[in-house]
Amino acid sequence: MKLEQIHRVYFLGVGGIGMSALARFFLAQGCKVYGYDKTPTFLTQQLQNEGIVIHFDEDVNKIPNEFKSNNENSLVVYTPAIPKEHKELQYFRNNNIDLLKRSEVLGLITKSYFTIAIAGTHGKTTTSTMVAHVLTSCGIDCIAFLGGISLNFNSNLILNEKAKVVVVEADEFDRSFLTLKPNIALVTSIDADHLDIYGNHDEMRKSYQEFVNKIEDKGILITKPTIQQQLHFENTKTYSINEKADYQAQSIQVQNGKYVANINSNEVYLSFPGIHNVENAVGAYAIAKEMGADDEEIKKALASFQGVKRRFEYHINQPNLVYIDDYAHHPEELKFCIQSIKELYPDKKITGIFQPHLYSRTRDFIDGFAESLSLLDDLILMDIYPARELPIPGITSQLILEKSTCQTKSLISKQDLVESVVSKKPDVLLTLGAGDIDAFVDPLTKALLALTNTTSN
Repeated sequence: MKLEQIHRVYFLGVGGIGMSALARFFLAQGCKVYGYDKTPTFLTQQLQNEGIVIHFDEDVNKIPNEFKSNNENSLVVYTPAIPKEHKELQYFRNNNIDLLKRSEVLGLITKSYFTIAIAGTHGKTTTSTMVAHVLTSCGIDCIAFLGGISLNFNSNLILNEKAKVVVVEADEFDRSFLTLKPNIALVTSIDADHLDIYGNHDEMRKSYQEFVNKIEDKGILITKPTIQQQLHFENTKTYSINEKADYQAQSIQVQNGKYVANINSNEVYLSFPGIHNVENAVGAYAIAKEMGADDEEIKKALASFQGVKRRFEYHINQPNLVYIDDYAHHPEELKFCIQSIKELYPDKKITGIFQPHLYSRTRDFIDGFAESLSLLDDLILMDIYPARELPIPGITSQLILEKSTCQTKSLISKQDLVESVVSKKPDVLLTLGAGDIDAFVDPLTKALLALTNTTSN
């Protein structure tokens, strides 16, 4: 397929974070872009405002006629998160209309660029967004397809007509990252995840090795020392905050809620919190150095990085009330996030609201979730967000609740959530999860601010 011949694109699942970046890319190329998604969101509203035509009914009649037969000027893209029984997906398949996965399209686009791919079961979104910001700030022209909304660029897509470099988040879900052939690959973590796809941790590791094997012969793998022992590539550089590595952060301190670290003898100020983000910054520093960026320019860029929406994102930051929203949905991510909060606010009571994501992930990591969430002082659990799955008998949030050792814990419905949280008058509040918990961010923020205003008056 020649992408320059494409005039029209239809996206099944256009509101997904990866799909929406592709939709924006084709729109910028002058294509007419259409799509379906299950529910309206703030992101789909943005896409509509930008000129993308979206419908929210699973209805074959709403597919534009130009996509109802094979046409060299039309492209239909789908995400594996779309259920196999979806009516529109079935229509395309039953009528032998060519379909490409999101990852396949991304692979086609990146073929003509020097590709920097960031993979890992957690940390890849922040790290890839950081890399794109640092390279751009250092004068290295790049485009980027990101798995989150960059607060610096207010988008999950960065465009640059002069770019010869692409930064891309390499997703292991459905083995999507195997469509890429990176020049530089960074792997942040290979903890067990997506066992509904891989079956077991060993199979997932094998897939990561396949990804590493796709690095260009003269390319570079950048990863942590512990991962280097599991993934093998001839030209490997390491980074770390607690082990000896080629790129290493030392003398890490917290100053006014932010981190200062010495990376390879360069004192770096980070404008965003979280000890895990210090390690992400070391990874970004490593890539920038391998790309030939200047030390001083890298330091300035890291200091000006604002973060990623829903990654340790502050919504209230007052002396008596802090509210942070985070996408954490894996036990390790939860542990990193909560530990960072406890380090920043050692004398405050930490209240966390967690919405488990997927029945299969909940089943596979019940003990891990309970252990990580037990770091909270007060745990509020929501029901499991099903995403692409049907319920699994016996798998509920109650299982996590029972195994948690929190002093205070409860299971609360969506209808009662805001009122219940406000009644607790929290010191530090976290919302955590990858489902639709973000829909409660604005209501919680408004209700908590109203409470603080009432109290202060």
